[in-house]
Amino acid sequence: MALRAAGRQSLVDTVVEQLRAQLAEGEWKVGDRVPTEHALAEQLQVGRNTVREAVRVLVHAGMLQSRQGEGTFVVSTTDPAEVMRDVRRAGIRDVLELRIALEAEGARLAALRHTPADLRRMRAALESLESLEALESPEPFEHAGEQPASGSHELYASHDVGFHIAVVDAAHNAALSATYGWFSTSVRESLVASLGDRELPSISHADHRALVDAIASGDPAAAEAAARALLETPKRAIEALLAADATG
Repeated sequence: MALRAAGRQSLVDTVVEQLRAQLAEGEWKVGDRVPTEHALAEQLQVGRNTVREAVRVLVHAGMLQSRQGEGTFVVSTTDPAEVMRDVRRAGIRDVLELRIALEAEGARLAALRHTPADLRRMRAALESLESLEALESPEPFEHAGEQPASGSHELYASHDVGFHIAVVDAAHNAALSATYGWFSTSVRESLVASLGDRELPSISHADHRALVDAIASGDPAAAEAAARALLETPKRAIEALLAADATG
């Protein structure tokens, strides 16, 4: 099957995706030598430098292998990065399901047991999170539809986890706080992964503020519902992506 001609924008990414698709569709099998840079450049109607960069990406991904003096050969028709992304998404779903169980109960109890100091801690944590956001983007992420810059994913995740720890601690249940404190490492790691996945929704600070307000109201049912609502959007997005991966 002939390769489609690449457009003129994002040329390297376009060529990478077309070559990856050709590999997945069986255009070249494991062990085959792919066409030369010159041949691919003519087929795709792009420059040889663009083809060279695209091939380097696929070599780095473990799909192709360059052998000096021999050419470039297929070593895998499946992108290991895609497989790892699917595994990572499944892990994020598992973490989200447990987060909902722990944080919903924590919020419910926090509505009944919180102190003024607990509310100050939650609001301070949320302000720190929003302040970090303001440094990364002139608009809030929830409005701009963007995630934090990749270099700040870990810092942003740490601030977000700090907010949720404050919520759980406001429940004044030592066992719950200890469990969530241990679990928070997994929460942080899954959040870092999700922040780097552009197919997942951006974080809504409106939902975070709604959770604090529900706890402050003293209504345990509203607080539990707010905690569930905060995590329901990313959970649905993860489930949709996993379903698409399974049927695709």
